[in-house]
Amino acid sequence: MRRAGVLGHPIAHSLSPVLHRAAYAALGLGWEYDRHDVTEDALAGFLAGCGPEWAGLSLTMPLKQTVLGLCDHVEPLAEVVGAVNTVLLQTSGRARTVVGANTDVHGIVAALREAGYEAPVGRAARAVVLGAGATAASTLAALGELGITDALVLVRSLARTGSLRRAAHRMGVSPSFGLLDDAARALVTADVVVSTVPGAGADAVADALRASGEEVGGVLLDVVYDPRPTALQAAWRGLGGTDAPGERMLLHQAAEQVRLMTGQAPPLEAMSAALERELAARG
Repeated sequence: MRRAGVLGHPIAHSLSPVLHRAAYAALGLGWEYDRHDVTEDALAGFLAGCGPEWAGLSLTMPLKQTVLGLCDHVEPLAEVVGAVNTVLLQTSGRARTVVGANTDVHGIVAALREAGYEAPVGRAARAVVLGAGATAASTLAALGELGITDALVLVRSLARTGSLRRAAHRMGVSPSFGLLDDAARALVTADVVVSTVPGAGADAVADALRASGEEVGGVLLDVVYDPRPTALQAAWRGLGGTDAPGERMLLHQAAEQVRLMTGQAPPLEAMSAALERELAARG
């Protein structure tokens, strides 16, 4: 019996088990996948206790950066981003190697492309990122894959952007920074917007955008998927924009985890159907 699981604190809300279990069933694998409430202080002990039956782990907050120092090898993308959301536990004889990877970047790129994002013709794309956490760093890397290297990052406090600035420097990208209070004006002219602000943190931005009454023409990805739609998504749609729901990023990053952990092509349709059923059941 092979095992995998998702770690974080808190973790009860995680949809990763729905996605991974659906994938294992579709692939005919008798694997187990469960949630584990693990704090930063307990992560090293949890990893040490994983036996040879463990194939990998999905990590959510607050563990994506804590795990960096616990890996034997960190893949280049995860290292430059400074965030690991996937741990691969590779065993050879009695030796075990802990490998850190990042599939959030893949999930963001896939979700934006799925929503129809295309680079504008004849000029550089205008991109806006809301938030400055680990997901924002993955977003800058994803935008880089889409050919965008000078995004505008809007945050609540410029004093808390140090980690993201360092990650951007490692990536070789040059974002500019501003405050969320000015977000509505920037969003109106953006070609692509990614909101990484947790919970209802972007609701004030949605209110300001709606109050402006100006049409938008870009693609929005709000990584939050509860509620559906978020206030920002609803405002964006109401002003004529196209949005990529946060659950699509969740789907695509999980699919890439399945590929890395099992070595098999992920069954996207089965995973997507299971995710939609669960989200509908949660209301």
